[in-house]
Amino acid sequence: MLSVLRTTWPLFLGILLLMVGNGMQGTLLGIRGGIEGIPTFQMSVVMSGYFAGFLLGSLTVPRLIKNVGHVRVFAALGSMISSVLVLYAVEPNWIWWTILRGIIGFCFCGVYITSESWLNAGSTNENRGQTLSAYMIVQLLGIVAAQALLNTSDPGGYTLFIVASVLVSLAFMPILLSARPAPQFQTIKRMTFARLYRASPLGCVGIFLMGGVFAVLSGMSSVWGASIGLSVAQISLFVAASYAGGLVLQYPIGWISDRYDRRKLVLILAAVGAVTGVVVIAAQPGTWGLVIAGALMGGIANPIYALLVAYTNDYLDQTDMAAASAGLLFIYGIGSMGGPVITGWLMEVIGPDGFWVYMALLLALLTGYAGWRATRRRALTPEEQGNFAVITPNATTIAVEAALDEKQSDPADRRAPDAA
Repeated sequence: MLSVLRTTWPLFLGILLLMVGNGMQGTLLGIRGGIEGIPTFQMSVVMSGYFAGFLLGSLTVPRLIKNVGHVRVFAALGSMISSVLVLYAVEPNWIWWTILRGIIGFCFCGVYITSESWLNAGSTNENRGQTLSAYMIVQLLGIVAAQALLNTSDPGGYTLFIVASVLVSLAFMPILLSARPAPQFQTIKRMTFARLYRASPLGCVGIFLMGGVFAVLSGMSSVWGASIGLSVAQISLFVAASYAGGLVLQYPIGWISDRYDRRKLVLILAAVGAVTGVVVIAAQPGTWGLVIAGALMGGIANPIYALLVAYTNDYLDQTDMAAASAGLLFIYGIGSMGGPVITGWLMEVIGPDGFWVYMALLLALLTGYAGWRATRRRALTPEEQGNFAVITPNATTIAVEAALDEKQSDPADRRAPDAA
């Protein structure tokens, strides 16, 4: 790991600063919306804008890169992100914020695609696994660190927006000034959704449901926290715990998944998540109880996403992984766009508990569907499964493909006899 950091530290430093800026803006907007008195449902529309922009970026940015190159796209999108972060504070209006969130989601998707391309191209077969693992860790650490910075100034002013903008601007310096050449970019072949669904119904349905869970957890936590009167420190602690839980639990769950039926593991984790939501609603715990619940929910949501990606690819040839990951990312994007809006509506109708009700409902649906699918197809043996790869929902197709390609075993035919 240290040898990887020695050769790629400019890129990792840039990614860390980018994630700090991104993590700050997501939580800060939810807090600022409460200060400005913007209704919960309208703030949910604001939060969904990021995921809509991210989805649009995943469809259009590859074409931009192919036409004008990595460096130009990277610099242009970075400049736009820095500008948007300052423009948030100009007019605290939910319509304005929704537009800006869409723009920043689009731009961050493009930035991830270009940076992951550089990272993948600069890796060798010997260190690709360590490089991608370090990349995921740096992403999550940046978001966790961002929550601490939220406590350094008044969220009702301009300072925190300016700090986020400066951090993003600084992030591009080590990346663009490094000597790493821009990689060749190849457009990923598409796979029909019908074929993807036939390969793994659980993967498609599960990714759609987890898109809603993760979008709510990452996009609505600060809105929910503000609605129940949590302080800035308490909200930032809750958000940090949800990401820290995802970072800590990815590896042990991944280790188990390589030795156990992944469908049953998805079922167990989803059931634990659903029960967690119900317990929070019933017990109404204090701050530390909420932090523990947030860590547990984040520790479940992140690994389930990676499990579903790995499970889907267990039923595909290695040459189809890139196309499949692109299809799963699109399905995830559709699910994530609706998550904040439906949660905002529930919070308007039944109160702040709607935040937990929606996540618990989606996880309960996943539990039931995973249990039903377990009766429809035999379980793969550990030898038939590919290895688990640490993948976060923030990762684009480039990182997903590289992680899966590096982790998969290499038998002549990876497909199970009754996979189709």
